[in-house]
Amino acid sequence: MNRKTLVLAAAMGLLAPVLAACGDTDGGSGDGDAIVVGTTDRFTASKEEGLAPLDPAWAYDVGTWNILRQTVQTLMVQPRGDGEPVPEAAETCGFTDAGNERYSCTLRDGLKFSNGDEITAEDVKFSIERALSLEGDSGVFALLSTIDTVETQGDREVIFHLNSADATFPYKLSTPVAGIVNSDDYDKGKLREGFVVDGSGPYTFDSTVEDGVLVRATFTKNSSYKGALEVNNDKVEMVSFDDSDAMGEALEKGEIDLMNRSMSPEQIQKLSTATDGDIEVIESPGLEIRYLAFNTEAESVEDKAVRQAMAQIINRGELVGKVYGSQAQPLFSLVPAGVTGHSNAFFNKYGEPSVAKARKLLQEAGVETPVKLTLHYTTDHYGPATKVEFEQLSEQLNDSGLFETDIKGETWNKFRPAGQKGKYDVYGMGWFPDYPDADAFTAPFLDRDNFLNSPYANTEIIKNLIPESRRQADRLSASDSLTEIQDIVAADVPVLPLWQGKQYVATRDTITGTAYALNSSSTLQLWELGRGVSG
Repeated sequence: MNRKTLVLAAAMGLLAPVLAACGDTDGGSGDGDAIVVGTTDRFTASKEEGLAPLDPAWAYDVGTWNILRQTVQTLMVQPRGDGEPVPEAAETCGFTDAGNERYSCTLRDGLKFSNGDEITAEDVKFSIERALSLEGDSGVFALLSTIDTVETQGDREVIFHLNSADATFPYKLSTPVAGIVNSDDYDKGKLREGFVVDGSGPYTFDSTVEDGVLVRATFTKNSSYKGALEVNNDKVEMVSFDDSDAMGEALEKGEIDLMNRSMSPEQIQKLSTATDGDIEVIESPGLEIRYLAFNTEAESVEDKAVRQAMAQIINRGELVGKVYGSQAQPLFSLVPAGVTGHSNAFFNKYGEPSVAKARKLLQEAGVETPVKLTLHYTTDHYGPATKVEFEQLSEQLNDSGLFETDIKGETWNKFRPAGQKGKYDVYGMGWFPDYPDADAFTAPFLDRDNFLNSPYANTEIIKNLIPESRRQADRLSASDSLTEIQDIVAADVPVLPLWQGKQYVATRDTITGTAYALNSSSTLQLWELGRGVSG
């Protein structure tokens, strides 16, 4: 069997998979050994990062969500191939008023938690109200911020009364923070600590923990599951590796069947161009973005002229070309290309990189040069290329003569809370959208209770533009509000978008369903995987 790259193409602004090479995407047999998936995501329970990494009311990163989406059922779910969310734990859901402020769901009949307990509308109400009241430090509760009250009618109907129109609300009900949990297992007044998860999703969960780190997650098909998903296997194991090289070696040896996060650019290139072996690489358009975040109250970057000068200097094309090649593309807005409402706001404002224009910005603001900065990055969360990327950023800024920068790396479990606490003036972050809509690239950064805990607050965005954009059920009609938001971000630069990446899965060719292993929000859909002959 030759190695080959399967390319999944985008269609109509959404990431709908279409095979461009041979490959069987039908579900495989549920018989046989566990399918083993490799990841470099590290899962720790610490005081710095949080003691409840898998509690739906706290978890808010792609790694932990990839565990919760397999185990904790939501009312809605992203369908195969993306598109509008469809009922999952619910039988039906929909707005019941013209103003998009009353949303009603009827649960499927006979829903049960994995322990056999029946699920009622009261369980949904408990779960949503719990997430809102706990207000986890991660900021994930803000996804539910448009909920005013939750009402139940009988055992199967739950009604959400919203405090403002929100056409994106069905998407939010598909995210893990809206997952249904059992009040017997989850205390309403505190987070559930450790590596434990209980729900009604397609799998049950077991963990193997060493020295406070989750090293293996085992997902076993939940016999009580009742929902929209077809589960094509009996068991999947997710193994955490120290780095991408160790993960790649395990795939080569057949110790794992599939790997995704995070492969190095060199790995992807090597596997994609190899002409022998039994490993396939699947490429699809991605909505992952990378950006610089600023503590806008820090003395070094408090003057927006400093942030604007960085936006004027950084050459995204050169950065992407040297570090990621064809695996990424320059990004000139928080909202990536391929999402309705995207605009190239930063390019429109700053044009091509120019040291002369940056110098003028700083001079007119009376900023002394060179501006001294440390660029912080995480060493173990976004892949091995992150350090190289920050070396390139530092070099570009220093070569201008207007900045004097160095770089400093830190492990994710320390990096993430330090950024939230304002300990970094400038730091690099990635973002995988909560759902494939422009609102998922604006509100989490700019609304109240934003997940960065950024001090930046623009009244026009918060009070007017975000609510205006959410009133539009036709997302094309929200473009004017979204464009204005992006223009304000380009002018104030509370964050500086850098690039958006493609998605890659490397898999042994005996695994089926791999074309749907990831959706556009980088969600692992383990239920799609099976064993068979794929090509």
